[in-house]
Amino acid sequence: MLRAATLALAALTLTACGAAAPALRAPAMEPMAVAAPPVLDKNHFQQDRMGNVTETAMREILAAPVFLEERARIGVVPVVSRYELSRDVPVETVTGGLTRNLIDNGFFEVVSEVTTDWPGATSVGGLRELATRYRAEYLLLYRHRFVEREMVNGWGWAWLTLVGGMIMPQNTYETAGVMEATLFDVKTGTLLFTVYERVHAEEDFNVWNNDWKVRRLREGMITEATEKLAQKVDARVRDLVAARPVPRKDEAVARAPANELPAP
Repeated sequence: MLRAATLALAALTLTACGAAAPALRAPAMEPMAVAAPPVLDKNHFQQDRMGNVTETAMREILAAPVFLEERARIGVVPVVSRYELSRDVPVETVTGGLTRNLIDNGFFEVVSEVTTDWPGATSVGGLRELATRYRAEYLLLYRHRFVEREMVNGWGWAWLTLVGGMIMPQNTYETAGVMEATLFDVKTGTLLFTVYERVHAEEDFNVWNNDWKVRRLREGMITEATEKLAQKVDARVRDLVAARPVPRKDEAVARAPANELPAP
């Protein structure tokens, strides 16, 4: 009897301790709420001059999140050095290829090639005004630059025969260039990214129509590299889409179309 009573008392004690154990655990702490930095919605680059951004504006720009707005519109425009509008005839196929790629990825509501013949200033302010005419929040600015070098190769001895020097490919032409695409946020005046595609080619020519041959060599490189440049643009756009802030529940309801709003 004494043994049985001892065992019962021990079991009762263990049960009580087990029941009280959860009350002895450390209280759970809710995650600390950290306020997200405000979204940049103002252009601090007034008159597009260097040195006019204040210290406060600089800190506001650098602290703001970088992402691609939903249902945005974009224009693709060729520019020259200093990011001014190119007045040349747009014979290059690059802007068309970039436009098709942006249409296919489906991240923009409207994608359009921008005409540079419309009256406008040759400045960043002119780019912003032209984008406003297209009602585009973003511009994809495209340009390319090339350097050439010419030298006499081993066929140079053909000039000793005079006739041979006129038909043999004794001139080696080397050309190198960089194709550049930059995403310009029209509303804030900031640049969201720049991607480069570097190209290089070398070929031997004779003395006839070399300007035309070099131009054809350059055009061939540009056409071949367009798809690679478009893929780099697509990858960066996807990064900006993935960086979109997660909306709060009340914001999600406000953004949803009427047919997607929850039933009352």
